[in-house]
Amino acid sequence: MSIKNLTPRRKGAETLDSLCASAPLREISFVSGRRAFLHDAFCGFGSLALASLLREESRAASTNPLGAKSPPNQAKAKSVIFLFMAGGPSHIDTFDPKPLLNELDGQKKPSQFGEAKYQFVRPNARLLGTKRKFQRYGQSGIEVSDLFPHTAQCIDDIAVIRSCYGDKVVHSAAQYELFSGRTVPGFPSMGSWAVFGLGSESESLPSYVVMPDPDGALEAGQPMYMNGFLPAAYQPTLFRPGANPVRNLDLPPGISLDRRRKTVELIRRLNESSLPAGDTELAARIAAYDLAFKMQTEAPEVFDLREETQATLDLYGIGKEPTDDYGRRCLLARRLVERGVRFTVVVSGGGPGNKQWDAHNDIEENHVRMAGETDQPVAALLTDLKQRGLLDSTLVLWGGEFGRSPEAQGGKGRDHHNLGFTMWLAGGGIRGGQWVGATDAIGLKAVEQPYHLRDIHTTILHLLGFDQHDLTYPHLGRDERLTLVEGKVIEEIV
Repeated sequence: MSIKNLTPRRKGAETLDSLCASAPLREISFVSGRRAFLHDAFCGFGSLALASLLREESRAASTNPLGAKSPPNQAKAKSVIFLFMAGGPSHIDTFDPKPLLNELDGQKKPSQFGEAKYQFVRPNARLLGTKRKFQRYGQSGIEVSDLFPHTAQCIDDIAVIRSCYGDKVVHSAAQYELFSGRTVPGFPSMGSWAVFGLGSESESLPSYVVMPDPDGALEAGQPMYMNGFLPAAYQPTLFRPGANPVRNLDLPPGISLDRRRKTVELIRRLNESSLPAGDTELAARIAAYDLAFKMQTEAPEVFDLREETQATLDLYGIGKEPTDDYGRRCLLARRLVERGVRFTVVVSGGGPGNKQWDAHNDIEENHVRMAGETDQPVAALLTDLKQRGLLDSTLVLWGGEFGRSPEAQGGKGRDHHNLGFTMWLAGGGIRGGQWVGATDAIGLKAVEQPYHLRDIHTTILHLLGFDQHDLTYPHLGRDERLTLVEGKVIEEIV
């Protein structure tokens, strides 16, 4: 007997289930295109789960590449949540007050501050002061703008890095650098490196999750999150935007748990019998069925926010606008961390520029709107993690690929700016309640304790228990690592 032309439709899946219950394995030859079948079948669920856990890299593999591993050094963090503010939030309107910039509003930039390369700011542009009001918060007295009244209440848990800088001023290249340490695609993201080094603590959930913004894709696209040349086991799972991030978690009507288990076992045995050594992509597709089955049987409750108390939902701003969407994703990030997911990215901003923190036309309109969507959920995540005893072991990173220019673009907007901007970290071994580094008096350049994006990466690895040289992978004759150029740990905050 042969199985031919199996379709990904539910009817086709039921046919396969029936065969599993009655046909000996030796009588079945899988003659349809294996890769296409694995990609499309399982009611479409295989293509989602394909991007997560796998049990082996080849038929000869004797260990699970995603089995939990101990780092070589003492780790202060077990997991990471990156709150990615895509498009570039303005440092001078959020966490880096510049009184002189307001005094010079409408004037030409004094020559002593030097020059900066922009995409759209004209040579005759004038400086643009901020309309935001800054206030000192917490015992630390760190100044935070009125865009973030909720996050400001958590400032004693936050270390603000006011002197970040990167190499590129365009979105795609800067986003690649933020995630992979390179300005071109094709290199592993920091999430993939983290999972490569530590494995996963969960067998029923992906180890590395990206939750994109419902407004659409970003300039660098999916490659910025990907595993690059690392084995396919370490690629992320991208959840769907909206209230149902994962489809088909329920068993199809008429299909019992035992019947589905036999289906998964058949698929595994068929394909492992002819899996070429070293084919990590096909191995990932095969292993996706194990994950899909476990997600259907063990993980549906993770995505059911009705289990949360009303007080928790209110804390995150769920059920009201404009915080409902980002609040749901931040709460889901906490629930994933509770269950052992290693690295989670929660994206704010997607689609056309003004749907991101990309305030070319009107910095006020853009940032008031974007901060309104994210401020309460971000603060809720920090508060919730702390209340549950998870903040000590969860590193939270906030920031974008660059900042915004002190000079005006078109009168009310700000252009991309990579020479000095702000990111912050909390939890996971971070000594909060402090700010580190400084830009100059108008926010043009990082001048005190400047920290490159590679230093952020090095610090994350350090908190996870790795020196930057501990995690390497051979590629084209070179042992590659996350930091192309030697990075340094930001010692002041760890």
